Amino acid sequence: MKTTTETYYDHGTPAERWERAQAFFAAKDYAGAARVLAALVAEVPEQTGPRLLLARAYYHSAQLRRAEDQLRVIVARDPVEHYARLMLGRTLERQSRHEEAARHLRIASALAGEFPQGRDGVPQH
Repeated sequence: MKTTTETYYDHGTPAERWERAQAFFAAKDYAGAARVLAALVAEVPEQTGPRLLLARAYYHSAQLRRAEDQLRVIVARDPVEHYARLMLGRTLERQSRHEEAARHLRIASALAGEFPQGRDGVPQH
């Protein structure tokens, strides 16, 4: 038997749960958003949007290993997903894994079209 709390988080269609998760996230209830999103991601694992928001919810609630796991799934499926690369770099930085983070942050910058400027103002590639 499910408790009232469980049914609240799990209740509704995937679209309704997606909206609920976004509302929790917007209200900065990252743990609540993660509860809704974890089940949603298990149900629709191929969709990037819920997985990325789950990673963000984990990141903001300091569940960095869980955030990293979700971001690595996204990057493995879509290596040019700019925001997932950026978040993965930031997540690794927060875990003091700076060398590994730098690689992902460089890729994210390149994907965003941001290149380091030389002394003459010309982008260096």
